[in-house]
Formats: sequence, structure tokens, C-alpha cells
Amino acid sequence: MSTAPIPVAAAPDLAEAVAAWRSWLAGEKRASAHTLDGYGRDLAAFLAFLGEHLGGIPDLAALAALRPADFRAYLARRGADGLGRASLARGMSTLRGFFRFLDRRDLVHNPALGAVRAPRPPRSVPKALAADEALEAVATAGELHDEPWLAARDVALFTLLYGCGLRLGEALSLRRHEAPAGDTLVVTGKGRKQRMVPVLPVVREAIAAYLRLCPHGGEAESPLFLGARGGPLNPGVVQRQMRRLRLLLGLPETATPHALRHSFATHLLAGGGDLRTIQELLGHASLSTTQRYTQVDAARLREVYDDAHPRARVPEP
Repeated sequence: MSTAPIPVAAAPDLAEAVAAWRSWLAGEKRASAHTLDGYGRDLAAFLAFLGEHLGGIPDLAALAALRPADFRAYLARRGADGLGRASLARGMSTLRGFFRFLDRRDLVHNPALGAVRAPRPPRSVPKALAADEALEAVATAGELHDEPWLAARDVALFTLLYGCGLRLGEALSLRRHEAPAGDTLVVTGKGRKQRMVPVLPVVREAIAAYLRLCPHGGEAESPLFLGARGGPLNPGVVQRQMRRLRLLLGLPETATPHALRHSFATHLLAGGGDLRTIQELLGHASLSTTQRYTQVDAARLREVYDDAHPRARVPEP
């Protein structure tokens, strides 16, 4: 993804502050290109709204003069444009971060944003596959290709996602020299934070089989997972393969590459894994994020109870 800044409609003093904020995010906060892009789009949308709302290109003085009603008008406009609660909440989070940055730099002091309550994003429960569905998806992934090395690649990638709980982006960012040869793998996750995850023998063997068949040589820094022409594997290709798997196996719409990561965590929890360990394996900064998986497990327990307990059955009339 490109890290080029997104153009904003702003006066020179404000544009300079935006550039400084972006540099701070990239340098000190170590924000990823994806995060920078998302924040940039949110801020650009806000400044474009201000241009219409205030009747002129906004500058730092205009930001300092904003009232709570101005921010509420922005939320109303974005909502009318069709943005959901999650997107609105993220946009407000971006603005809060930007205004905090301006305040620390003594550029703008405006407490008005603190009086505006953003809509709460919906709290989604991770959509995990059943254990047999996840195993079948991994085992069947290779059947979607006639080319043996591409079949081995997909099996290796899906085995890695489910066996180690990696995000798709983390797996695709691995270099060839990082192919696991031992019992652990160092993964670089969000915020460029590194974590160590255990590697099952089946994961090592699947990746080794793929590398033996891969016709494209590569240096140590070459991507581990390659596309059909030898370039980096595009995440869209992986998403497409998973859609094909869904049709082939009759899996639900929620069966995505990321669902394999959810399945990794959910099945560990169901097998007795503790939340702190699973938090470390997933690379979650907050335990509250990992705790969502307890809801998944509780839902499954309730399903088993309703199906199996005699007192849970409603007699037919």
C-alpha cells in the first residue's frame, strides 16, 4: 500500500500541522501504511466538510473556534452519507487523536470535541469455524489448483493461518529467510510489534513442501508466499480462493482467511488455553480484545446445552 499522504483542503498552517502529525504517527507511533491511509482519509473528509460548513478553506484558527455543534453536524453529515457506526466511531477517534496532537504542540487548544459523544461501534463477536470445518478447509485448499506448487502454496498458507493464528497481512509479509525451520516463528504485527509463536510440525512441513515445489527462486529477503508469476502474493487472491472454498465445502459467508485466525484462538480457548497466553499468541495489545473469544465459547456451550440437556428440550405439542 502506498504511504503517500492523502491531499487535504487546508490553509498552509493547517496543512503543515497535518504533515507533522502524519510524520509523528509514522515515526514515533510506528503506524502502518494501512493505518496512515485510514487516518488520512478520515481527516481529509473532516476538512472537506469544514470547507463547506464554514464557507472557506479551514486553518488552525478555524479549528480553535469550532463548537460541539460543528462536530455534531459533521457526524450527522457522515451518517447521512451512509457511514455505519463503526466508521463514524473510527472517524471521531482520528479527530480526537489529531486534536490531542495539536494541543501538545501548542497549535490549537479546543476542548469542544470532548463534549461530543461518538456512536459506539457494534461489538462484534469473532466468527470462528468449527474445528472440523477449519481442518477441512485447510486440507481442501490445494484442490482448487491444477498447478502442484500453487496447490502446495495455498495449503501452506492456510495451515499457517490456522496453526499459528497469524493475520493474513502478517503471513504475506514474511520473507523467505523467515520460513520456520524450528519450533518458533517471530512475527511482526500491528505497530511493528514483534511476537514469538510456536510452530507445529504440520505447519513446518506444509511450508517446506511448498518451497520444494516452488519454481521461482528467491533471495533471503524475497517474499515467502509468491503469486503465480513469481511476484508477491496479493491478499485479494487469497480472499478469492477462500470464497471458492466456501462454495466447494458449503461453509458460511463468515469463512474468510481471517476466520482461520479466529478459529485458532477459539479452539485454543475451548481446549483449555488461558486468555493471557492467547493474547500473546495473537499479538493483542489489550486483553479486552482477546476476551471477545470467551463470548464465542459461551455461545458454543449454550448450543451444546440446548441440544443435549433433557431439561433444555421443549416437548413437541
